[in-house]
Amino acid sequence: MIPVIALIGRPNVGKSTLFNVLTRTRDAIVANEPGLTRDRQYGVGKVGSKKFIVVDTGGLSGDKQSLDDLMARQTLLALQEADIVLFMVDAREGINSGDEVIANLVRKAGKATTVVLNKIDGVNPENAEADFFALGFADMALVAASQRKGIVSLMEQVLEDYPEDEEPDIKPEGASIAIIGRPNVGKSTLINRLVGEERVVAFDQPGTTRDSIPVPFERNGKHYTLIDTAGVRRRGKVYETVEKFSVIKALDAIEKANVVVIVIDARDGITDQDLTLLGYVLDSGRSLVLAINKWDGLEPEQRDYNKTELHRRLSFIDFANEHFISALHGTGVGDLMSSIDQAYESAFRQFNTKELTTLLEEAVFKHNPPLHNGRRAKLRYAHQGGKNPPIIIIHGSKTDTLAESYKRYLMNFFIKKLKLMGTPIRVEFKKADNPYSEKRNTLTKRQQTKKQRMMNFVKKKK
Repeated sequence: MIPVIALIGRPNVGKSTLFNVLTRTRDAIVANEPGLTRDRQYGVGKVGSKKFIVVDTGGLSGDKQSLDDLMARQTLLALQEADIVLFMVDAREGINSGDEVIANLVRKAGKATTVVLNKIDGVNPENAEADFFALGFADMALVAASQRKGIVSLMEQVLEDYPEDEEPDIKPEGASIAIIGRPNVGKSTLINRLVGEERVVAFDQPGTTRDSIPVPFERNGKHYTLIDTAGVRRRGKVYETVEKFSVIKALDAIEKANVVVIVIDARDGITDQDLTLLGYVLDSGRSLVLAINKWDGLEPEQRDYNKTELHRRLSFIDFANEHFISALHGTGVGDLMSSIDQAYESAFRQFNTKELTTLLEEAVFKHNPPLHNGRRAKLRYAHQGGKNPPIIIIHGSKTDTLAESYKRYLMNFFIKKLKLMGTPIRVEFKKADNPYSEKRNTLTKRQQTKKQRMMNFVKKKK
């Protein structure tokens, strides 16, 4: 069995830095600012032949404010499900009342605990250890997570009683679903509703989510990974460096996902920032599902108006299913998963060359390519060039002269005829090479005489 290791401690003691070192990733945002981590972040690490799951948590500050209280609940949940607790402290600051409060919580949990003295560089190790013995834990380790000092010996110490991992690497299954949108539109609430537990912090304050948090779950025998992302505001509204990193990770989650669910606030309707995000999703070629949240709070007249505006402004993505939901109360959320499944299956469908070529011939028969300088492009056959999104490659001559409007016509024709839902497609064109384009024909003497005679005849006519 793979052990679960929870990183517990006050804000800004280096938990996220150690998480990135153990998982060999940059999944957790790290900056010299307390309170960056708010949700439970899971990762897989390995030391030698021993594998483990590590959980990054928010710092326990002891404040009674609403958001800090929600972060503390996430940390306590991680504490309950852990096999091993790494209680991290700041060796430079020494012991304080916050560390003593956390020590009492850890003792009540009854888990195997090691006190990790971080930021040990530049500090007398013996004095630091003597200071933290007052916490009452026998096992201690000295590390400098930012410089990767003492990490291997720490993990060998805590994993000593666990057997070597003999299981093959488990590959993630099912669709990866990124939940994106502007700040405070209900992304975290939607994820908690889908998963059926308080998996991520949901709070009525913009910017609550900062990391991109993957949440694996299973529904009706199918495996999924939901990715909660930070709200993306207009570039001119982003001032903090941490928020810039959050936005970058949110956009990166779109690139890595199979399906993107964009959450729109029904009270605001479709905004310019929503359209910008939609454009980024289309450029990335990801499958798309629209979730119009907080729909239950609108009057009937406002619902009719918002629906009309939505269809008017989103006519360019008529392939995407839309759902009017309430993530807080669960209204309409169940139907969302069927559209996600449909979009995922459409993005990975396989088409044979005969089917695509037949459809191409039908499309050309209905509307011929427009003339360009008196000549018309000839489209000969089509085949599939990729998935997620489906790529259709069309071969022919003079394909570089095709108008953009005709390319859009072909794209919409294929989407409709192939009955693709929730996914865009890409149509690429390959122009046939002329093997004689670089060669010039050499005329015989008789042909040159004939050519000259014709030229003289034309001059006399003039």
